[in-house]
Amino acid sequence: MSDISSERADILALLDDQRHNFLITVRGLDDEQARTRSTVSDLTLGGLVKHVTHTERDWVRKIVERDETAEFDMETAMATYSMADGETLAGLLADYRATAEETARVVGELDDLDLLVPLPTAPWAPEREWWTARRVLLHVLRETSHHSGHADIIRESLDGANTTMQMGADAGMEF
Repeated sequence: MSDISSERADILALLDDQRHNFLITVRGLDDEQARTRSTVSDLTLGGLVKHVTHTERDWVRKIVERDETAEFDMETAMATYSMADGETLAGLLADYRATAEETARVVGELDDLDLLVPLPTAPWAPEREWWTARRVLLHVLRETSHHSGHADIIRESLDGANTTMQMGADAGMEF
């Protein structure tokens, strides 16, 4: 990875750091806990792991494929928020790790972060937009960060654990 630009290395490092923080929210959980709704929302920790995985994979695929005819698929997007019967947290986490590795590979092979990527059209964006690969990656970072907040609230509601306290404990702090 040392051969990639410092900008790409910085983006990947920030994304890795945010993934690490996000994953703190699922430490030590079993499948039942990962499926548990602990707030008034339908969101669960397992569903969020599945969603951030799908979101990252889908955006990276947009960089690679650059499909100028793509349309947003709301049904598929909504299905990514639920941990389906038969899915395990361990399986979802393995998929997330594989997705992170694929992201790093694609970013490392990009010739230019200014590469223009066509976005799918959607009801809220009926005209095709083009983003740079840089903006797409920053969007993935934003999505991961956004859902990390959701995950932290869900985990705290589930059993009182939270990311900040765990990070402190990991650093040897006592509370």
